[in-house]
Amino acid sequence: MKLFDVYPLFDVNIVKGKGCKVWDDKGQEYLDLYGGHAVISIGHSHPHYIEKVTGQLQKLGFYSNSVINKLQQELAERLGRISGYDDYQLFLINSGAEANENALKLASFTNGRTRVLSCEKAFHGRTSLAVEVTNNPKIIAPINDNGHVTYLPMNDLPAWEAELAKGDVCAVILECIQGVGGIKLATPEFAQGLAAACKKYGTILICDEIQCGYGRSGKFFAHQWLGIRPDIITVAKGIANGFPMGGVLIAPAFKPVYGQLGTTFGGNHLACAAALAVLDVFESEHLVENAHEVGEYLIAQLKELQKTEPHITDVRGRGLMIGIDLDIPHKDVRQPLIYQEHCFTGCAGTNILRLLPPLCLTKQDADDFMNRLKKTL
Repeated sequence: MKLFDVYPLFDVNIVKGKGCKVWDDKGQEYLDLYGGHAVISIGHSHPHYIEKVTGQLQKLGFYSNSVINKLQQELAERLGRISGYDDYQLFLINSGAEANENALKLASFTNGRTRVLSCEKAFHGRTSLAVEVTNNPKIIAPINDNGHVTYLPMNDLPAWEAELAKGDVCAVILECIQGVGGIKLATPEFAQGLAAACKKYGTILICDEIQCGYGRSGKFFAHQWLGIRPDIITVAKGIANGFPMGGVLIAPAFKPVYGQLGTTFGGNHLACAAALAVLDVFESEHLVENAHEVGEYLIAQLKELQKTEPHITDVRGRGLMIGIDLDIPHKDVRQPLIYQEHCFTGCAGTNILRLLPPLCLTKQDADDFMNRLKKTL
């Protein structure tokens, strides 16, 4: 049997990681400004993370959600305190797509509506409802194309208000910083006006914080820069530093009904141990604050480079979620960065480099990246 070929792969076999560095099977070291697609939040192979996950595995790796799991309770309490949402409820699953699926289901269960508003260039996952609210017809199969979704331009508040005023919108789902869409930021004016309109018309506001959340923007959640408080927040990626996990943070007004939502593997003992280790390191090493400080430092350097480098047409982002617009295809820069300068980055569209490093990135690492980028350009 061979693998089903769904990704174009770089010819690199990564076998080891430490902090913001990874190594291939030939011993070559790489600087990681990709973070495994924003998943590695506290750095590769953090010793505290290893200790907590292996220690839990020695005791109990898994048992059913039909019994009490105090690790889930501890995670809910600590995540609520650290994020500023201690009055919300937490439902744990396995991925970001699952988180968005369950958020949309819960919204529809609550108000009985079926229509959703989503952003142009949005990405929310590849499963049934999640892919339907993703603005990419290439990955929406006919079975998922059910006419539930209207896509609107980010930051065009009148367009959103006009749709909401029809009174039939179940939910709005919003990335406050678009990832796959090219690091496009929602403005405070748009976000606050949208939140007010959702409240006025009985529409549930879902903030997809799967990529832009969990400290990456320099606040715990990206929407906290915008002065809004959504009804539902979805998380994944950085929540467990590579262990498959997702979560839905649900406002206290929502009341659970047995059987509506459920999961087999979600919130298992190993996943919770991993997620608790992440929060330990967030607090002990001040990683959310570091993402803000080092992110601002790196963005400033990139904007300075833009003044003299004609291939860079724009730099934008917040914290350690940064987009670099190029006037050439991103592959013309990304491939030599990997194969010649030994540095991983992400990408978006056809001409955007996307930086999503571990939140432990240092200013020295940022300087190192800048040197490699300058050589490549």
